[in-house]
Amino acid sequence: MSSKQVWRLIPLLETSGNVQMAIDKWLIGQHQLGKQPPCLRFYTWSPPAISLGYHQRQYPEFWQNLTWQGQKLDLVRRPTGGRAVLHQGDLSYAVVTSGLVGSRLQVYGQICEFLIQGWRSLNVNLHYGQAGRDYIRNPNCFGTATGADLVLANGSKLIGSAQLRQGEAVLQHGSIQLKPDPDLFKLVFGKDSIIPVELIKNLDQQAIIDALINSACECFNIQLDIQPLSDSEWEEII
Repeated sequence: MSSKQVWRLIPLLETSGNVQMAIDKWLIGQHQLGKQPPCLRFYTWSPPAISLGYHQRQYPEFWQNLTWQGQKLDLVRRPTGGRAVLHQGDLSYAVVTSGLVGSRLQVYGQICEFLIQGWRSLNVNLHYGQAGRDYIRNPNCFGTATGADLVLANGSKLIGSAQLRQGEAVLQHGSIQLKPDPDLFKLVFGKDSIIPVELIKNLDQQAIIDALINSACECFNIQLDIQPLSDSEWEEII
């Protein structure tokens, strides 16, 4: 019986958006070079931030000077595509791996399966969004749900994901909306935009992470080795 592949699990990390994106970019680069195994991690953004898709050139100028609860919002560019995401009250995940075959959407499906199964274990059923190409006109990632996004039964979007491929290596990361502040969403995207509400109540963040870790082990048929970033790795990343 063959042993399971071992992936790295980086413990939950809360830091600025620029640092989080630098970590994700470093992880896929190192994995592509064969210097890092596949990796799973969860993280949160502090201070709150708006992340722009890699190719997103148009956005409101006032986003550069937004403050909320006495903190200036970071404006960060992701290495992945898609539209703007407001990171406040959310939990982000990142998967870095390789060897997946198929179209971009098929690879999304292979990776998203651990999200679907993990949430199902928490009695929350998710399915893929159905938005057409018009979604590109909407600057708010959570204003529409495409085939790469996961929504609840009522159509509310819970998880938005984006992807980067470098050779055989794939980075997929995404935002899970847990406790978004409706007033901040109105401030960023306008009062007429679709405002997320707290979709999942009475579930704490660690219970969600634990469920997703368990489902990742099952879906990818892997074992996870907990390895925080070392001092020498931090020096390479920052």
